[in-house]
Amino acid sequence: MALILIVEDEAPLREAYETILSTHGHNVETAADGEAALKLLADDKSKVPAVILLDMKLPRVTGIEFLRRLPKEVPGAMKSNVIIFSNQEDEPEITEAFQLGAKKYILKAWASPRNLVKVIDETLEKS
Repeated sequence: MALILIVEDEAPLREAYETILSTHGHNVETAADGEAALKLLADDKSKVPAVILLDMKLPRVTGIEFLRRLPKEVPGAMKSNVIIFSNQEDEPEITEAFQLGAKKYILKAWASPRNLVKVIDETLEKS
């Protein structure tokens, strides 16, 4: 199935999302922050995730900064469907994320495992 990159700083959540998506047949890579995600993508440019599941509040490089740097540092990764996955409801930052290429925004509190898989599958079907 699809390659999905999860960028999430909270290890238990990152591991849970990885397990859920792997169980549903996806290949999953993970990064604990935006810097690590940019490095992972830059180190192997042949790996273009179909979906990047991106938390907004990250250490070192935030979700917004990741989106700002992505086209410069890993241009091919702009083909990825970026789904903002956060509990933050900061309207200006969410608007900026969409302007920078994010396709969807999901509240973590809403995203049960079933809902998360459904949104990712729907995103993949449309791409």
